[in-house]
Amino acid sequence: METVEEENKHVHKGIKKGLYLIPSAFTAANVGMGFLAVMSSLRGFQIAPVNAEEAAVYFDYAAKAIGLAILFDTLDGRVARMTKTTTEIGVQLDSLADVLTFGIAPIVLAYSWAIGAAFPEGSQIHTLGLFVLFMYLMCGAFRLARFNLQATRPRVLIEGAVKTDKKNFVGLPIPPAAGLLAGIVHFAPHPLNFYGAPLANFYGVLILVLLAVLGVLMVSTLRYTSFKSVGMGRRSLYLILLIAGTGMLIWLYSRYVLLTLAVAYVAHGIIWYLLSFLSRSKAHHAAQEEEISPETN
Repeated sequence: METVEEENKHVHKGIKKGLYLIPSAFTAANVGMGFLAVMSSLRGFQIAPVNAEEAAVYFDYAAKAIGLAILFDTLDGRVARMTKTTTEIGVQLDSLADVLTFGIAPIVLAYSWAIGAAFPEGSQIHTLGLFVLFMYLMCGAFRLARFNLQATRPRVLIEGAVKTDKKNFVGLPIPPAAGLLAGIVHFAPHPLNFYGAPLANFYGVLILVLLAVLGVLMVSTLRYTSFKSVGMGRRSLYLILLIAGTGMLIWLYSRYVLLTLAVAYVAHGIIWYLLSFLSRSKAHHAAQEEEISPETN
């Protein structure tokens, strides 16, 4: 007969194996949200020419699905780190899920809601829109590949590459880029043809510019806060209060709060870079003045 200690070992092993399923479950939910976002976008594009009001409902569904996918993507990594159940296959599965949910799903939504609705098929601006969407997807895939390389094999990076920094991401992560597009659609879910040709063309061009900027930010070396260390210190109580308050604001004013959060995150990397550039310039200018001042004296 098994002793009590042996039985406890079996129980602990079973619990440990069960813990490995939790991050994968969140990743599967991430994939599911990406699938729903694509299907809703296609359905919205199908009915947009005849019923913009009903199409807006589907586009809003797609935007919300991408927003939930960001939540699931955040939870799967944090849960894996907290439970120490990170696996190689989990890392690869998470990246593949991100390509679908934050790469393909946003460009399908952007095309269905904006590009395909604003510009006639076959026109030069429509063709340019397809090119920009493709380049956005390629930038996102490159961003994910670079992140995996830096996270798994930081020592084999080429000379001069940025070292791995757990507190910051190098380049805009693909989930916030997709989140900004989803936030815009959630804020104004009606397809662009709803606003008439002049405004539709104007808004469509703005979306193309935004897609190009997001693609450049993803492959850039700008630093973005990772928030991986948030909640690990003594101030976790304040974090809980902040999350609760933010959650309530999202529930009450989701259109405004989600868009504001997305814009703030995307913009903070640019602002951070500009501030650091200005501080370096001032320090360099001060050093030059110190070198010149003894000579003048």
